[in-house]
Amino acid sequence: MQPTVISTFAGCGGSSLGYSLAGFRELLAVELDNNAVETFKLNFPDVPVYHGDIALLSSKECMQMAKIKAGALDVLDGSPPCQGFSVAGNRKFNDPRNSLFCEYVRLLKDLQPKVFVMENVPGMITGYMKQTFLLIMNTLRGCGYRAKAQIINAMYYNVPQNRQRIIIIGIRNDLDVEPSHPKPQTKPISFNNAIIEIKHNEMPPPLSPCFMKYVPFMKQGQTGADFLKGKHFQTKRIYANKVCPTITKIIGGTGFGSHIHPTEDRVLSIAEMKRCCSFPDDFKFIGSYKEQKARMGNAVMPNLMKAIAEHIKINILGY
Repeated sequence: MQPTVISTFAGCGGSSLGYSLAGFRELLAVELDNNAVETFKLNFPDVPVYHGDIALLSSKECMQMAKIKAGALDVLDGSPPCQGFSVAGNRKFNDPRNSLFCEYVRLLKDLQPKVFVMENVPGMITGYMKQTFLLIMNTLRGCGYRAKAQIINAMYYNVPQNRQRIIIIGIRNDLDVEPSHPKPQTKPISFNNAIIEIKHNEMPPPLSPCFMKYVPFMKQGQTGADFLKGKHFQTKRIYANKVCPTITKIIGGTGFGSHIHPTEDRVLSIAEMKRCCSFPDDFKFIGSYKEQKARMGNAVMPNLMKAIAEHIKINILGY
């Protein structure tokens, strides 16, 4: 018998892949972005998808699409958009993107799964945003769950990327089990080791002229801020023998907000980023370079979610 999961804010399917690798059966994925939905369907053709605003998805319709009754679901997974909490943004307390957390809570209350998993960025527990984090934890516990949050770095879970996230795991009170998280599993994997024997189906678009003025002079570890004033610190030539820094959405044109290859004057290819995010080589991304990078920048890393899902399956659900 397979444990079951519903993924909200499913994106391209990073968390879905992790659950699948851990032996879960996904009953429904919920996602709004058109490119993300197309990508998800291409890789998970057998999983039903609600393509639309989660605020318009009633709990009744959710259970009907998943063919499940309240209380029967094993795991409700969700990563409400975290840009409003991110240290890379302005961290506005009332950012409208943060309100989507309430939609997740609405489904949690009505579906009453045995376990829930919520992922977010560490920025939500720093400074004045810590009050928001405490509110989030109290709200989740008020739904009838014992909840525990822990900062986890994906690079210790077979993901060749330095990517810290808060993972909140909640267990329904009647199960009488304390929430826990998986222990680190691997040492960090360097960029060079991650891309061994890699095959490039296509190379990335060329850097824009403003970046090519200084990129040839960049040494490993240097950023654009070493050459130009402004926010060009987000463009960095990564180290070959260190773990890849966090991959994010592209903020501007080709180059800005991107990682520069350690020895070549270009941004990372899609194939290289897939390796650094622990997506398999045959995982299909579609659309422009910018859209494909955005999918990975927003995704939950598959191997991290695999470790979390396996921990829940064995230590919490007892499968």
